[in-house]
Amino acid sequence: MAFLPQIKIPATYMRGGTSKGVFFRLQDLPERAQVPGPARDALLLRVIGSPDPYGKQIDGMGGATSSTSKTVILSRSAKPDHDVDYLFGQVAIEQAFVDWSGNCGNLSAAVGSFAISSGLVDASRIPKDGVATVRIWQANIGKTIIAHVPITGGAVQETGDFELDGVTFPAAEVQLEFMDPAAEDKGAGGAMFPTGQLVDELEVPGVGRLQATLINAGIPTIFVNAEAIGYTGCELQEAINGDPEALALFEAIRAHGAVRMGLIRHVDEAAQRQHTPKVAFVAKPADYVASSGRRVAAAEVDLLVRALSMGKLHHAMMGTAAVAIGTAAAIPGTLVNLAAGGGAREAVRFGHPSGTLRVGAQARQVGGEWTVTKAIMSRSARVLMEGWVRVPGDAF
Repeated sequence: MAFLPQIKIPATYMRGGTSKGVFFRLQDLPERAQVPGPARDALLLRVIGSPDPYGKQIDGMGGATSSTSKTVILSRSAKPDHDVDYLFGQVAIEQAFVDWSGNCGNLSAAVGSFAISSGLVDASRIPKDGVATVRIWQANIGKTIIAHVPITGGAVQETGDFELDGVTFPAAEVQLEFMDPAAEDKGAGGAMFPTGQLVDELEVPGVGRLQATLINAGIPTIFVNAEAIGYTGCELQEAINGDPEALALFEAIRAHGAVRMGLIRHVDEAAQRQHTPKVAFVAKPADYVASSGRRVAAAEVDLLVRALSMGKLHHAMMGTAAVAIGTAAAIPGTLVNLAAGGGAREAVRFGHPSGTLRVGAQARQVGGEWTVTKAIMSRSARVLMEGWVRVPGDAF
């Protein structure tokens, strides 16, 4: 039996925020993978090493966590006043599917850098020294992100002294602005609060009636109070991810919240939509020890937040969920806002398993409806490896 040889595809392996992913230019993909469909999904699955019943992604570029099983496709933008189109694919680890339903806020920090270095941004827009403003069209959710990328000698400056909890080494700071981040999901009608309520009651089997804030901002997110489900908000990954009953509980909350948000019609559909919505639990400030061993004092933060991604507690915080946290915190009466002490605010610092993060949001009420003009946070990004990724020629 004859086997096709491997093919090689230009690719760059990058860290963005607390995530890693394989970045491609659309024009570099094999022709049949340049359009959405089964061929593209099969290619990205093989690149990352999924589906893997062992859960390790040994035969691919994935790192066997939701934070490291990611792909990005970029192209010059056809949108007016934008530089680059950014498409994100969250690759499942043990199952054969790629979830295109949302953005990755962490990898958003690497998009501007990759776009500049790959020739996708007009040279006239890149200063010799200073900061390049890259206007990104986030194609998954139809939103604008503005990345402020430091430049030295006409090239992206990656090294620096900006420290980000959840990332071991410092790097250059990249400020991100998520413009009008309320998600426009067809199922939710584009509303920031799809039910029209700041706090809803969910009937969840095994839990009963549970208060929840359901918000579309950055990424559709379901917030619940930690104490209502038996937690403190100080938990690290092992407290949740090693407990099958806990994971089943959070998936039930996520599925029922997704139905209430109009993202799916029946809870059974949640299994095929793992990337969205996210589910998170919040609590008032408390002292705790982060995963690095650093002691985080209650006085350092406004609230505590723990969030799950792709069925597991995240080691830090998803960037898009941070946008949801900042937005919800800015709106008096949400569970996030109340955990942070209530009242109006334009920025919040929250504690997560790896440390703390500050995010700002500008929210206002117009005609009885809440809107947010933008959310702001800082991340960092770095190229880890560049060249070609190889896959068997019959893999897609």
